[in-house]
Amino acid sequence: MKLHVIDTGFFKLDGGAMFGVVPKVLWQKINPPDEKNLCTWAMRCLLIDTGKRRILIDTGIGQKQSEKFFSHFEPHGKDSLSGSLKAKGYSLADITDVLLTHLHFDHCGGAVQKKEDGQLAVTFPNATYWSHKTHWESALNPNPREKASFLKENILPIEESGQLKFLEDGEELVPHVTVEAVSGHTEHMLLPHIEINGQKIIYMADLIPSAGHISLPYVMAYDMQPLRTLQEKAHYLQKAFEQKALLFFEHDPKIECCSIKETVKGYRMDQAYKLSEIDHKNC
Repeated sequence: MKLHVIDTGFFKLDGGAMFGVVPKVLWQKINPPDEKNLCTWAMRCLLIDTGKRRILIDTGIGQKQSEKFFSHFEPHGKDSLSGSLKAKGYSLADITDVLLTHLHFDHCGGAVQKKEDGQLAVTFPNATYWSHKTHWESALNPNPREKASFLKENILPIEESGQLKFLEDGEELVPHVTVEAVSGHTEHMLLPHIEINGQKIIYMADLIPSAGHISLPYVMAYDMQPLRTLQEKAHYLQKAFEQKALLFFEHDPKIECCSIKETVKGYRMDQAYKLSEIDHKNC
């Protein structure tokens, strides 16, 4: 098995929304905002190559939305989904599985593309698209607070393609790759768990979007059930510490992975790692 970081660029979100009840005087030290109070975040995806399967976890924001839509989030950077895959030696047709942690636009936008004739189609023609059935249904019938994050053009073409399948909580996609569902951020978001060369890695999606969100009170205002997020964070931080697992961050602008240590103030980041360093570290 080989793992590859697939960078799809950066975008901006309001700092207050990203750090919830934490005062700006504290969170601005973690991710300094611009003059509009926007902070820069990564859209970092992960490719798992088992030899027989090539599994892409999340797809970034994509490129098909309107100029007005993108003006709210200011996507930028030299990296793109297709460009990063190509740089690693893969084409869109090589991907056999797309595992969508959840259907918020910055995680699944790249799963669907706009063709030259303006029609929408799945980006990966040979891939099975995986989601959780309960989450899929909630995305099709969203609550008013979450509605703006679920875009029909990101979701319906996948269903219409016939390439959609569902995973259950605790199910194994391939050997050494399982998923667990959490619901603090959004209903039944999937967290992939990967084991490679004896090292466990947990893809944190939006449960702990960056290293700056490890401290328990640092919960996004975007979360549907913030108290549940607190419980889920506490569970996974303890799990990572006890199992010496690494956390993989989808949105941290600089840090790809980290280990966890226990302190008098709770669990905190121990060491930061590049994914490419994992084969060479002793856990």
